[in-house]
Amino acid sequence: MNRRDFFERIGVIGLTPFLVSAAGTVSCGREEKFKGKGMNLRYEVKRIFLKHTWTISRGSSDYKDNVIVYLEKDRITGIGEAAPNTRYNETTESTIKVIEKAKELFKEIDPWKYYDAGMEIKNLCDGQTAAKAALDIALMDWIGKALEVPLFKMWGLDPHKTPITSFSIGIDTPEVVAQKTREDKHYPILKVKVGRENDEEIIRAVRSVTDKPIRVDANEGWKDKEIAIKKIEWLVKQGVEFIEQPMPAEMLEETKWLKERVEVPIIADEAVKTAADIPKLAEVYDGINIKLMKAGGLQEAHRMITLAKTLGMKVMMGCMIETSVGISAAAQLSPLIDYADLDGNLLIKNDPFTGVKVEKGKLILNDKPGIGVEKV
Repeated sequence: MNRRDFFERIGVIGLTPFLVSAAGTVSCGREEKFKGKGMNLRYEVKRIFLKHTWTISRGSSDYKDNVIVYLEKDRITGIGEAAPNTRYNETTESTIKVIEKAKELFKEIDPWKYYDAGMEIKNLCDGQTAAKAALDIALMDWIGKALEVPLFKMWGLDPHKTPITSFSIGIDTPEVVAQKTREDKHYPILKVKVGRENDEEIIRAVRSVTDKPIRVDANEGWKDKEIAIKKIEWLVKQGVEFIEQPMPAEMLEETKWLKERVEVPIIADEAVKTAADIPKLAEVYDGINIKLMKAGGLQEAHRMITLAKTLGMKVMMGCMIETSVGISAAAQLSPLIDYADLDGNLLIKNDPFTGVKVEKGKLILNDKPGIGVEKV
């Protein structure tokens, strides 16, 4: 019986990641192969082009420069991705600076002690969570590949319980929004960006061509609670499922006021980054949107899901504009969540990787080890 079969027989694969880590260091079978500390860290910048100009309340873009990270040890390569976001004072340059700093750290890291390694990644610097996410994703991908199991299986999750992901439509003219909606006929749930003067025009354009469920994301675009509540009351009549980040993250009292008066859930996005943010939001929002790039990786995202559910909050997993690396990593945790918005790779023209698939909106996890991605 090989090591993988042994773990599956006794049920260790279905336990928490901490127990699997312990099994990986204590148990059986590969000590001769995995010796010593240290991992080689390298990276490359990938320019990814969007199928349509991407516009939200803060601005527009036609491409993104993301950073792909590779962690190598014992002929196994873990892959991670950083999608820096200017909303959090991140650039490609600041991301690379953190990854360069991490090279010395990884020369001494024992990957099997990945909880401790994750804490060291977290403490590399203040902020810059996209860079930390890339490092943590690559580390966890390496662990899964070394154990020869997908991460969802390592966490004991049922791949059939993945949710349906929404498909995002950025802010544009009503004519373009209507055309994008027609193009998105294969996706049963739409997420529509609002937060500017033409919000009603955008929603009417969507509703002119479909009666699908709509989720709305204002990206902090509404600055006044009285304006926000009028917009939400109108949106409820259009069949909107929930509202994501209606007001700026710092406006907690105003958002709580909204939550007490509207009929749909209010979901935090920019207001929440890591687990430390969640307790203060429990009375302000109905749920949170976890993104690996905000959280700093898979390990922190796992902690966030557990904490939010303990506090009775709904959990959504979202993304930045990412390749299949970032999306497939997040999808490993998706059987635990209520809502998914994991479509970043579907919005780009030149994804250099393949991984999680989407069939009629449902996330389909593959059985490849780690996060389940391969280069195209």
